[in-house]
Amino acid sequence: MHSAPVPDRKGGMLPTVEWREGVVRLLDQSRLPEAVEFLDCRDYREVAEAIRHLQVRGAPAIGVTAALAVALAAQSVPATDYASFAREMLGVCDELAATRPTAVNLFWAIERMKRKLETLKSEPVSSIKAALIVEAQAILQEDVALCRAIGRHGAALIKDGQTVLTHCNAGSLATAGYGTALGVIRAAWEQGKKIQVIANETRPVLQGARLTAWELMQDHIPVTLITDSMAGTLMRQERIHLCVVGADRIAANGDVANKIGTYTVAVLAHAHRIPFYVAAPYSTIDLKTKSGGDIPIEQRNPAEVTTIHGNHPIAPKDVAVYNPAFDVTPAELITGIITERGVFQPGELADRFRS
Repeated sequence: MHSAPVPDRKGGMLPTVEWREGVVRLLDQSRLPEAVEFLDCRDYREVAEAIRHLQVRGAPAIGVTAALAVALAAQSVPATDYASFAREMLGVCDELAATRPTAVNLFWAIERMKRKLETLKSEPVSSIKAALIVEAQAILQEDVALCRAIGRHGAALIKDGQTVLTHCNAGSLATAGYGTALGVIRAAWEQGKKIQVIANETRPVLQGARLTAWELMQDHIPVTLITDSMAGTLMRQERIHLCVVGADRIAANGDVANKIGTYTVAVLAHAHRIPFYVAAPYSTIDLKTKSGGDIPIEQRNPAEVTTIHGNHPIAPKDVAVYNPAFDVTPAELITGIITERGVFQPGELADRFRS
């Protein structure tokens, strides 16, 4: 894995993940906002490590990155017959699927690449390698288009002059571009609505402070950063009009897994009669998982809680730590789920996205 030069933004968003002439290029989100650095991954195992260590994060972005990693791995497999080539590729897919357990987009993207591989069994291996690159790039472009559609549908829910609370980062950094929850906010801003954003800091990894605040400031969208514990007070003061968050997995019954602390925001919003929306593409909807109780929740390194960025201790040495990366918000607390097909009640998803 090698550092890459920072591209000229030319007024646009920095790319989160790209395919660059046989290299998977990633914006290293572990370095933001202190530094803007890109990583050039020339081996799929480097991509897997980047996913595991949050150098790329956000459910849609993880899915896109995994698809590109499959395409990258294919280029270096020496097998010339389909059976041997497919066997190698299925092992690669298993390694990538083991990186993180909660975000279903990871598994969705890998399965899509595996299905593509299966459809090409009668083709020469050289043609299959090229086709896998095309498929991975198609997944990337589709993700951007889906996010823009989510933004268009969600923007209608935000009125001119309102203040929106968001939790964690569900922006262009968490996707291939534009964002889900922040895509809704971006679309409203692009429509000329004078909105304000409140960003929860999102302990313990501070995605709201490090990423959401930075991303919105890059686009000159007014944002105020707060600690997670301040949200309830602002709601009571009627300074928040609605909440919009992303998702890492949505179960068939409409329960939503998202960054730890999302459930708390939903409970507070419900208590203060504030609309609480979730924005996500179809690849985040997991109809095979019946309810939120069946969603695997990733447990992460205790050092994320006991230190800031792993460098500055803020807790006694050897204190016991509980550090789930996600929580589950039950469907009854969710006002609506914003998708590329429109805004639906949580209980409608199973029928709307069955096919």
